[in-house]
Amino acid sequence: MKNRHSSDSKQFVGNIKNGIWVFGISSWLFGITDRSIASFSDGYLSAMDLTQLFTAGIFLVAWLFLKPTSRV
Repeated sequence: MKNRHSSDSKQFVGNIKNGIWVFGISSWLFGITDRSIASFSDGYLSAMDLTQLFTAGIFLVAWLFLKPTSRV
């Protein structure tokens, strides 16, 4: 019985980790989309706009590498 409880809790924690990871991906994609629309809305792309888009893209790629692994 104790072994099953341990397995259930590990699965629950794994689901929470995956949920946070997926939420993070959607958040980064929303942020990049928002910055892209704001940057291109005036028709002029400044160095600050490029820096913000590049930084958000780097953080998205880093977040993708942080995908949790399943150990159950």
